[in-house]
Amino acid sequence: MKVWFITGTSRGFGRVWAETALKRGDKVAATARDTDSLTELVDTYGASVLPIALNVDDRQACFDAVSLAHKTFGRIDVLVSNAGYGQFGFLEELSEQEARQQLDTNILGSLWIIQAVLPSMREQGSGHIMQVSSIGGVTSFPIFSIYHASKWAVEGMCESLSQEVAQFGIKVTLIEPGGYSTDWAGSSAKHSKPIAAYDTLRGQIQENRKKSKPGDPDATADAILKLVDAEKPPLRLFLGTVGLRLVEPKYQERLAAWHEWDDVSKAAQGN
Repeated sequence: MKVWFITGTSRGFGRVWAETALKRGDKVAATARDTDSLTELVDTYGASVLPIALNVDDRQACFDAVSLAHKTFGRIDVLVSNAGYGQFGFLEELSEQEARQQLDTNILGSLWIIQAVLPSMREQGSGHIMQVSSIGGVTSFPIFSIYHASKWAVEGMCESLSQEVAQFGIKVTLIEPGGYSTDWAGSSAKHSKPIAAYDTLRGQIQENRKKSKPGDPDATADAILKLVDAEKPPLRLFLGTVGLRLVEPKYQERLAAWHEWDDVSKAAQGN
C-alpha cells in the first residue's frame, strides 16, 4: 500500500489518477481549490482519501497541506504535482498579470509542493515525485508562449532535482501528456485579449485543433501505476501517441543545426 499526495484532483488527470490509486487499495491525500468537488471520492472511499483545500500559489498552504497528509497517513510515497492551467495568447497579447499568474501557478506552485514533501521523503529514504509537464515542455507551438515558458522551466527544475535527490532514494518523473479529453482547453484555460494582426494564424490554429483526436484520460491509469511501481522509472514519459512523433524530428533539427554551427561554437571558446 502506498500513500499518494495529488494536487488538482477535482477533474482531469488528477481525478483519474486519484481514483486509480484508491481502487487498488492505496491511500490518497487529494487536493483541490474547492473540496466540494471531492465529495464523491470521500463517499466512495471513506478514510482512504483525505480531501484538502489547496491553492498551490500559496507556499505556506502547500507546507500545511503536506503536514496534514503526513500526520494523517504517516508517510507520503508518491507526489503527483498536477495542479496548473493553460494560458492561451500570442506573446504580444499577454498582460503582465496573465504572465505572472501563469508562472506563479505552473512553476512556483510546483516548486512549493515539491519542497514541502522533500523533508519527509528524505527522512524515510524513499519517494517518487511525479511532475505533470506536457509535450509543451519539450517542444512548442504558437499561441502558448507563456505556457511553454512555464513548462520548460519545470522540465529544467525537475531534471536538476532528480540529480539532487537520487542520493536519498527519491525518484523523479516528468509526465508529458499530448492532447487529451480533459478540461485543459475548456473552462480551466485562460485567454488573452486578442490583437487583430494575429487573427489569421489564430484561425489556422483553431482549425488544426479541430482535426486532432484527443486521448482518453482513463486510458492513462495503467501507465501511471507502472510508473509508481517501477524500480527504475524514467525521468520523462510521454502519454499518448503524438509525443515522440512530434518531438523526434525537432530534436533531429536541433542536433543538425548545432553540428552545422559547431565550428563557430568552438571558435567562440577562445583557447
